[in-house]
Amino acid sequence: MNLLKEKSIFIWYVLILFCTGCASQREVLYLQDVDPLKQQVIAQNYEMIIHRDDLLAIMINSKDPDLAMPFNMPLTTYQLGTSGGSYGVQRVLGYLVDAEGNIDFPILGKIKAEGLTRLQLTNLLKNRFIKEELIRDPIVTIQFMNFKVSVIGEVARPGSFAITGDRVTLLEALSMAGDLTIYGKRDRVAVIRERDGKRMTLFHDLRSADIFDSPCYYLQQNDIVYVEPNKARAGQSEINQNNSVGVWLSAVSILTSVVSLIVTINK
Repeated sequence: MNLLKEKSIFIWYVLILFCTGCASQREVLYLQDVDPLKQQVIAQNYEMIIHRDDLLAIMINSKDPDLAMPFNMPLTTYQLGTSGGSYGVQRVLGYLVDAEGNIDFPILGKIKAEGLTRLQLTNLLKNRFIKEELIRDPIVTIQFMNFKVSVIGEVARPGSFAITGDRVTLLEALSMAGDLTIYGKRDRVAVIRERDGKRMTLFHDLRSADIFDSPCYYLQQNDIVYVEPNKARAGQSEINQNNSVGVWLSAVSILTSVVSLIVTINK
């Protein structure tokens, strides 16, 4: 009879562990509903939009360097390292997009940059040079100098990250932050974005392929990614010195119950 009871208890333990494991996997696995054989068309609308306070590096080139020279910002040298091993790094001064969304460009004056893409501003400058007969063969190169995103919450390495390329996805930003901790809620990853004097927050479920269709899947400069903590982490934050004794008493009580159960089974 005791042997039958022990077998029954063992089977129940196995079933509980199995169900718990399945539930845990469903909570942490990414992209669970992705069809591996289905090809998905990648949206091409990820080009960054120029906003106020953006810092733009704008380089003008031509077959005649003297014509392009007045339009280029000077190079500045920054000293990096210690006094014993310092070295200079050259960097072009950038054009700041002011509160009205303009850049103050040499000779051309105020130019509305806010709301344009990098390519649109490039074409605008080229057309102005040609139309006003300043440069016949202008080559315009524009780069963002202060493109960064911030990742906070339940990730391994929260912080702000400088982006050197032209795009960054939500998954890439989480990867730079060391991925979510086990305490991060995969179905409550928020992207906080400010645009045109308004702030919006959009939540994402990393377990679903729907994130690829999100307008925030491709991040914009100064976006903030926030990973919410799950109930286990939120419960830990409530534990302090005042109630730690109660927690230990609860743990001892549970341990005593388990030991009593084992003793009863062995009798």
